[in-house]
Amino acid sequence: MDQISTRQVAAVILMAREIERGEGELRGLIDRMDEEEAAALTAIMWIGRGSFEPEEFDEAYCTALAEATAPTSDYLIGTPHLADNLEAGLDALGYSVTEEEDDLMRRGA
Repeated sequence: MDQISTRQVAAVILMAREIERGEGELRGLIDRMDEEEAAALTAIMWIGRGSFEPEEFDEAYCTALAEATAPTSDYLIGTPHLADNLEAGLDALGYSVTEEEDDLMRRGA
């Protein structure tokens, strides 16, 4: 998972939890990601919701790159339980996002 940092995913998770108040900021964060980061974020979400297994990350990532037809922000923001799925995806991949989330909260993201 070299394409995106856990810190970037943690920032998306925190903003997704406050979607009612910060959709514009979340959309801006995702829209500023390059193609590889956006595809990795989508792959992590897919793993978290069970569409792919953790060992299939590369396949999920390649699928996200190949099938990206709409803006990633539109797709992800329209996905139910985005924050939960991202967190579950990171966990399944062996990454803990708790420390990154705590640091972002202390610093005010």
